[in-house]
Amino acid sequence: MMAAQHPVKNKRHRMAERPPFERIALLLQGGGALGSYQAGVYQALAEAGLHPDWVAGISIGAINSALIAGNPPERRVEALRSFWETVTAPAHGFPTLFSAMLGAMGLQGDFARGLLNQAHAFATLMDGAAGFFTPRPAPPFFSSAGSIEAESFYDVAPLKATLERLVDFDRINTGAMRFSVGAVNVRTGNFEYFDTTTHNIRPEHIMASGSLPPGFPATRIDGECYWDGGLISNTPLQWVLDNAPRQDTLAFQVDL
Repeated sequence: MMAAQHPVKNKRHRMAERPPFERIALLLQGGGALGSYQAGVYQALAEAGLHPDWVAGISIGAINSALIAGNPPERRVEALRSFWETVTAPAHGFPTLFSAMLGAMGLQGDFARGLLNQAHAFATLMDGAAGFFTPRPAPPFFSSAGSIEAESFYDVAPLKATLERLVDFDRINTGAMRFSVGAVNVRTGNFEYFDTTTHNIRPEHIMASGSLPPGFPATRIDGECYWDGGLISNTPLQWVLDNAPRQDTLAFQVDL
């Protein structure tokens, strides 16, 4: 997994007043470790005084959306930073040792950076990501057919614990900010949104949006199984555009 790009702390351009729109929407798409950049985008918006009325996300964007909607304004950047620092922390010293080896060999620049990125990716493949996912004891094809272990290479129980620690789901469900995440119904193949106007959001809804097979298992919600929304659509833009009644919206879409 790539290292998180921490948001810049400098406050520069704060708007004197809110732009004349009925609502501000922040749309966060999927993109794996590149989702760390979304934290910086949110911080820049917050420092400019542009606080979204609606946040919608898919896959890693769903997790970042939950961290935003599930915290008061003064704690949102802290929650985003805490999540990304947690999941990008190396499980052991292999990448650090490899970096030292590259330095001792006199390798530097883009070539060395590429090798180091591959080392980090290999470490994540073998050990998982802290607070996000861990490798199962045995590969799926060695597990009993129909068991949860046979569905995926990794266990995402750590992600649920992280969401419960960093996200106030009561705030998501009762707060003024609208919240939406998209996932794919495995049985029907249809794209579905879990929205605070129609659902009581739980950690499972966030996890469903990022359940990318075969790495992660499908997430079960009310008797149905869901996969990563990015399998059909990687951005929630259409959901916001199709929303009725229409409102004059200032939308910020973060492409990864």
